[in-house]
Amino acid sequence: MPVNEEPPWPFDICKGWTRLKLRPKAFLILAIGVLQASVSVGRVRLPSLVGDNMVLQRDAKIALWGWANPGEEVRINFHGATAKTRTDRKGRWSMSVGPFGAGGPFEMTVTGKNVIPLHNILMGDVWLASGQSNMEFPVKALKDAAREMAAAHFPEVRVIRVNHAIAPMPKSDVASTGWSAVTPESVSGFSAVAYLFGRALHERYHVPIGLIETCWGGTAAQTWMSAAGLRPFPEFNDTIEFLARAGAKSEADYDVFVRKKTTWYRQHGKEDRGEVGGRSIWADARFDAAHWPTIVEPRPAAALGRDFNGFGGVVWLRKEIDVPSLQAGQDLLLHLGKLAQDDITYFNGEKIGATQGDDIPRDYAVAGKSVKAGRNLIAVRLTGSDDADGAQLGMLGPDDKMNVAMGDARIPLAGVWSYQTGPDLTDYPLIAASILAAHPSPRAPRYPPTVLFNGMVNPLTPFRIKGVIWYQGEANAVDHRAGQYRRLFPALIQDWRGHWGYEVPFLFVQLAGFGPNQSEPAEYPWAELREAQSMTLALARTGMATAVDIGDESDIHPQNKEEVAHRLVLQAMHVVYGENVVDAGPTYESMQIDGNRIRIKFTNLGSGLLVQGKAGDVRGFEVAAADGKYVWAQARQDGEDMVVFNESVQEPVSVRYDWSNTPDGNLYNKEGLPAFPFRTDSAQR
Repeated sequence: MPVNEEPPWPFDICKGWTRLKLRPKAFLILAIGVLQASVSVGRVRLPSLVGDNMVLQRDAKIALWGWANPGEEVRINFHGATAKTRTDRKGRWSMSVGPFGAGGPFEMTVTGKNVIPLHNILMGDVWLASGQSNMEFPVKALKDAAREMAAAHFPEVRVIRVNHAIAPMPKSDVASTGWSAVTPESVSGFSAVAYLFGRALHERYHVPIGLIETCWGGTAAQTWMSAAGLRPFPEFNDTIEFLARAGAKSEADYDVFVRKKTTWYRQHGKEDRGEVGGRSIWADARFDAAHWPTIVEPRPAAALGRDFNGFGGVVWLRKEIDVPSLQAGQDLLLHLGKLAQDDITYFNGEKIGATQGDDIPRDYAVAGKSVKAGRNLIAVRLTGSDDADGAQLGMLGPDDKMNVAMGDARIPLAGVWSYQTGPDLTDYPLIAASILAAHPSPRAPRYPPTVLFNGMVNPLTPFRIKGVIWYQGEANAVDHRAGQYRRLFPALIQDWRGHWGYEVPFLFVQLAGFGPNQSEPAEYPWAELREAQSMTLALARTGMATAVDIGDESDIHPQNKEEVAHRLVLQAMHVVYGENVVDAGPTYESMQIDGNRIRIKFTNLGSGLLVQGKAGDVRGFEVAAADGKYVWAQARQDGEDMVVFNESVQEPVSVRYDWSNTPDGNLYNKEGLPAFPFRTDSAQR
């Protein structure tokens, strides 16, 4: 399709976070279109969470539920206990058994007009892992993935992954992978943080562990909250009311579309016409691509996910450049800017580099032997997802970062590129016309409020869990919504607790370092979001594991998930299992001004403060006078306090530490846990 033609809105969901912007209201159509799971009556039926190999929460009443004929008697036999009930007028039933101690494996029988035997059930601790892409980050993407997967043989650690689902109204069941014991195969695509966390708990407490993953990359906190939980936030009311009015016809049409698209991806998602017999023919300068459509790169945020009819698998991009004869045979540097998603890049048919990950700058060296006078070809093979979840593909720029550098000379690369999709999209499914006709020009965010709670959390709430681990916030930080997050995140936790019916322990990850640190004006959305996360610790039975020191300025998905999991385990040991352990690094307590010095006191000192690196070289502190303009400060340790100063600031009034998007502070406690970022003037913000 030519670039100047507007493709029908495809409703693919982007797993990346950086382009989470307000979308045309067509976005809402995505949410509208998802069918609420209908309950079929007749034979006894169980929800996806209740099945073979499951882990049930020890030492607690266990809720079990399902569907059958209205008025039908349903009986459960488990662990020597029997419970029975009758279904209501809609064919729903629920009952509870237990409590039981840790152990197993056990068998269960659910009997109505039919009998469902369930096998290999364990009693242990069940943890729910949720959030966006850093929680979804799989074991197979770890730096030491091969080693981790080779050692993944834990028959008493069980995992289940909830499939992506959006629903305008609360659903009663989810689609899932089903429960399975940990093996290299079962954890390959499972959340790395959740697996490493659960494995460590199993090894420490010697009880079975169940892990439920319900995550979706690029999603904001409000998408994970119920309509009732969002009632105190009037800014979301219009969208929630719109979802409530979603018509059955639109939902049915969209359900048909989703099924067609899923089928198409199963058949064609991995195809690539640019690879023939092991050769990348579309990277070859001799290949005639004159008939290819064109597209202007980099792409505006509103176009990402809409290009290529919404296809998110393999797409090739080609551009010719003209090299002056004086530069022929000389080395050059190819700067492509940031790309979405994975790439393999070629110059005159020779592979010059490849990078995995979204929104990462691509800079590749080209050897002089490949550079000729006149026409030279750059080919980029982008790869997103080969399933119906799709991915946003394209070049993100910015324009001035896209060029070929030959000494002091630059050839710009922003502009028109030729493109072609790996598979033939002739029979690629398009969004149902009835939905577009009903809402011709809607405007709304790509992920509306409540839709993930409805589709991926509400169906889980009857299932008893030990606690929640949560890694999310990037999507709220990117639009400078930290002020809102101060109220929104605690409200989310309370919302979930209300639906589960008890004070579920909630452990969360404070955002890792990511992104540049602007100086004029100073904008630090990541720092402000971290502060909002810290404030949430005012809620009982919460814990925060900071990742501030293990991030990557150029990669929103840092690979060191082992340390993230370790710090979450420390929180669980203290908050949930009641151990007296040092579970966090130095935490700001108070300040005292003494002349041109400010003394900072901390809690969570553990065995004492520790400055990592060169003795006396303390990084990360800033100081400000009454004008609020911060400057870098010196700091020295005085006992268990830090004394902060800058000789040019004679009347300091406030201090901040690690207050940037990607900070490099080096203050820890002797247990190796980093000091939490803070600013002493936060109450004024």
